[in-house]
Amino acid sequence: MAVVPFNQADVKLLARLMRAEAEGEGKLGMLMVGNTGVNRVRGNCIDFTEIDTIRKMVFQSPGGFEATQKGYFYQRAREKDKRLARRTINGERFHPATNSLWFFKPSGDCPAQWFGQWNTGRFKSHCFYSPVRSDCPSVY
Repeated sequence: MAVVPFNQADVKLLARLMRAEAEGEGKLGMLMVGNTGVNRVRGNCIDFTEIDTIRKMVFQSPGGFEATQKGYFYQRAREKDKRLARRTINGERFHPATNSLWFFKPSGDCPAQWFGQWNTGRFKSHCFYSPVRSDCPSVY
């Protein structure tokens, strides 16, 4: 059962985002990007208080995803990517992105904090950051 509202256009949009942000990280990396996006829709906290749809999450500005500014994002969603997007929409979570609201690709080690949020782990080249439960209980 879905944990955020969605339609088929949202599935395609999330699939394109996941692919553009993390295709080089494999399926698990793409799923973690999906987790982060879905958490932003669920959260209603911190930088995401008015982000209540997948579309708003994907195109949030400022604070959105760099991939939306690249041509690769605008390619058609593939079926295999849509299947991954549906998994995150349906609530599947993957550590270290389980409760994450942010991720980025540093040039070296993951900083312990990023914009005041704690590192919850690294997967391949991306570091994931989650709020504390008291700041954003909806993602827990």
